[in-house]
Amino acid sequence: MTDLSALARRHGLTVSGARPALPDYLRALWSRRHFIGAFATARLTAQYSQAKLGQIWQIMTPLLNATVYYFIFGVLLNTKHGVPDFIPFLVTGVFIWTFTSNSIMAGTRAISGNLGLVRALHFPRAALPIGLALQQLQQLLFSLGALVVILVCFGQYPAVSWLLAIPALLLQSLFNTGVSMAVARLAARTPDISQLMPFLLRTWMYVSGVMWSVDKVTNGDGLPHVVTVILKCNPAAVYIDLMRFALIDSYTAGQLPPHIWAVALGWALLAGVGGFLFFWKAEEEYGRG
Repeated sequence: MTDLSALARRHGLTVSGARPALPDYLRALWSRRHFIGAFATARLTAQYSQAKLGQIWQIMTPLLNATVYYFIFGVLLNTKHGVPDFIPFLVTGVFIWTFTSNSIMAGTRAISGNLGLVRALHFPRAALPIGLALQQLQQLLFSLGALVVILVCFGQYPAVSWLLAIPALLLQSLFNTGVSMAVARLAARTPDISQLMPFLLRTWMYVSGVMWSVDKVTNGDGLPHVVTVILKCNPAAVYIDLMRFALIDSYTAGQLPPHIWAVALGWALLAGVGGFLFFWKAEEEYGRG
C-alpha cells in the first residue's frame, strides 16, 4: 500500500488548515495589514448605521455613562470628596476604561461573530481580534475630541504633559489587543464566555478607580498590604492613572510612583505577546466547532 503521507510530502502537500510556524504566521499577518485596517474602519462605520444619531453615539455613550457615575458615585456616595478636578478625573477614567472594556467584549465575538468569513477564506485568524481592537482604538481617538473639550471647559488646557498620553495609549492598546486575542480563543471554544464577560468587566471596573481614587484608598491604613499592591498594579487602573497624569493639572503637578510606567510596559508585553501566542496555538481549531 502506498504511504499517502510520504506521497503528500513528496509533492509538497500539507494538511489543510494546519497551524503555520510562528514566523510564517507573522509574515502572513503583516501581509494582511491593509485588510485589518479596512476591516476595522468598516466595522466602525457600520456600528451605529441604524441609529438616527449615527456616529454621535461614539461620543454620547461614554458621556452618558460618566453622567450616571457622577450622580451615583460623585453625588450620592460622595466619592468626589478629596478628589481634585473630579469631573475631568471621572470623564478621563470612563473614556479610558471604555476603551479596554469594549476591546475585550469585541474579542469575545471575534471568531463566533465572523464564522462565515473564517470558514470561507484562508487567512491568519488573529487578523479578526486585532482588527476589532483597532476599531476600538479608532473609536477612542474619535471620542478624544469630546474629552479635550470637557477638559478645557473645566480648566485643563493643553500642555507638554499631554504628549505622555501617546505612549500611555500605545501601551494600553497593546494590552487590550493581547487580552482580546486571549478571550477570542476562549470564546471560540466556549461561547458562553461572551455572556459572562459583562459581569467580569463590571466587577473589574469597580476596583479600577474609574469613579474613585485608588491613591486615596490605598494610602490609608485599613487595607492589607497585598490588597494595596493588587489595586495599584491593576492594569486598568495603571493606564487610567497614566492618562490622568498626562491630562489633568492637579495630577501632573504631583509625582507618579516610579513603578507605574514599568508596570504599564510589563502588562502590555505580557498581554500582547502572551495573548498572541495563546491565540496562535489554536489557529487550526477556529471555525471547526
